[in-house]
Amino acid sequence: MNSFAVRMARRSARHPWWAIGGWLVFVVVCLGVGSAVGTHSATTADYRVGEAGRAEAMAAEGHLERRSTEQVLISSRSGALDGKAAGAAAKDLTQRMERLPEVAGVAGPRLSADHRVLLVEVALKGEERDAKDKVDALLAQTEAVGRTYPGLLMEETGSPSISKGVDQQRGDDLALSEEMTLPVTLVTLLVVFGSVTMAGVPLLLALSSIAAAVGLSMVVSHISPDAGVGTNVILMIGLAVGVDYTLFHLKREREERARSGGRLSPQALVELAAATSGRAVVISGLAVVVSTATLYLASDVIFSSLATGTIVVVLVAVASSLTALPALLVKLGEREERRARRRAERGRPARRTRGDGDGRAWAALLRPASRNPLATLCLSVLALLALATPLFGLKITEMSRDTHSRAIPAMRVYDRLNDTFPEQRVTHQVVVRAGAARSGEVTAALRELARRAGRDPLFSGASPVRTSADHRISVLELKVPYLGNSEQAYDSLERLRGDLMPATVGRIAGAESAVSGDVARYADYPAHQNSKLPLVLGALLLVTFAMTTYAFRSVVLGLIGVVLNLLSAAAALGLLVLVFQGTWAEGLLDFRSTGSIGSRVPLFLFVILFGLSMDYQVFVVSRGPSTA
Repeated sequence: MNSFAVRMARRSARHPWWAIGGWLVFVVVCLGVGSAVGTHSATTADYRVGEAGRAEAMAAEGHLERRSTEQVLISSRSGALDGKAAGAAAKDLTQRMERLPEVAGVAGPRLSADHRVLLVEVALKGEERDAKDKVDALLAQTEAVGRTYPGLLMEETGSPSISKGVDQQRGDDLALSEEMTLPVTLVTLLVVFGSVTMAGVPLLLALSSIAAAVGLSMVVSHISPDAGVGTNVILMIGLAVGVDYTLFHLKREREERARSGGRLSPQALVELAAATSGRAVVISGLAVVVSTATLYLASDVIFSSLATGTIVVVLVAVASSLTALPALLVKLGEREERRARRRAERGRPARRTRGDGDGRAWAALLRPASRNPLATLCLSVLALLALATPLFGLKITEMSRDTHSRAIPAMRVYDRLNDTFPEQRVTHQVVVRAGAARSGEVTAALRELARRAGRDPLFSGASPVRTSADHRISVLELKVPYLGNSEQAYDSLERLRGDLMPATVGRIAGAESAVSGDVARYADYPAHQNSKLPLVLGALLLVTFAMTTYAFRSVVLGLIGVVLNLLSAAAALGLLVLVFQGTWAEGLLDFRSTGSIGSRVPLFLFVILFGLSMDYQVFVVSRGPSTA
């Protein structure tokens, strides 16, 4: 890899304009091809896991899948509800909704037990994943009816509008993060280099790498579908590794320039830097790639999407550091030489190149470790272990509607819906597949299941049994009057799967049955993830050991690398739990704690932190005098 990096740097240094032009063409082609083919987004089927996923697949086979629904609450702005006006508004709303091409049907209005709210449910056509894109048309009709009846309060909620609100909130947060990240990065680089030009090089290369990776990710999405998080992770990881790789190479070149005292040409300086930093960048990039690739073993579309985005942007960032960066350094070096000659002709002193004396601050920071390595090691390990301690109290939750921020308007309406219509809170969907000849037997068993559930306080009602046109698939929906994240909701799922189904549909020979619904999803996904966790972590430790052993040519250093990665990743996750699982930092960071951590967060961060830790270890160990 050393010789490969040097050869690449030598070619770029000898033909800088070709290298720079080639990189720009590459970026444009990636964006152009990506825009032409578009992004292949993950479908509802891609998210199915566990028993809930099997139930959804069977229901879809019989065209009996759950439809995305929006609920419109009609209430009085003041005083008691005017039943006549509310009925007229509900009729107007129903007629408007039924004319929309996005709507599959509108249920008859239902009055709440306290006669204060009228509920209209609207079912949408198409896939559940696409429903949020259809919400605006429904909201427009709800608002139009509200203007027609100013004395009534028209409010809309539902999974599609909540998903749309969550996406908007997430997008706003990411936009704010990006607005903060770029200026902070630029200021940091200015402090390091003291030059706008030199500070702009890492930033511009990182941004161009991100642009190319976005285009390539669109192409790759036709192999591994995008779950809607690919671009986000490309921006986050791309800026980090893009600046890192460029900064490491750039800093090394400036150090060699300061050491040579002007005796070496820009081309020779670039080759010298590539002899150490080029190899480190390639090894570090591969380390991040192989560690992130272990996420594919989780068999989860979101993890796969995160892994794909990370791998693509890291590979592109490595490519930019091996091609465009050496060419830019040569052109900048030639410009610096011209300026030096002009200063000499005018009798001015040569401008000092940063690199000789700028390491004093870092030397001071590292002095304790160099003078007392054992004591520093022990204190560092104890500090990392202390930070990792909160992991023992880690609580994992599958993020759901009940955990979303109430700053989202649809969530506030959702809370009112749950308070006013408690029977709307949770629905379990029992799906049975059997031969068409046994359809009558299946229907009888499902009705018996509904009767038994009706005698259980964990359930509040059942729908009629629905059967597919070919009589092979049957569906029964059971209502639960508890919130989806409550113990009672999970108890009802356990009762249904453990007792009611085995005693009824479970006795039908040859029949396949399963339960779906929001609570089933919330229960099955963490179970699926936990079943994959040993495989992912085992593979992660193995590839980390293999990569560090290869990079350092030492089994001992490989083992040390694994241990250090474990410590640093555990400490980072412990700090995450300490801050976000508790409530003490809510006012400081302006967030509302759910008392838990999202189920996908720990594994993703653990894998990414392993990759980045190995990244920096390679940088540190590879740092040494060049022998090119």
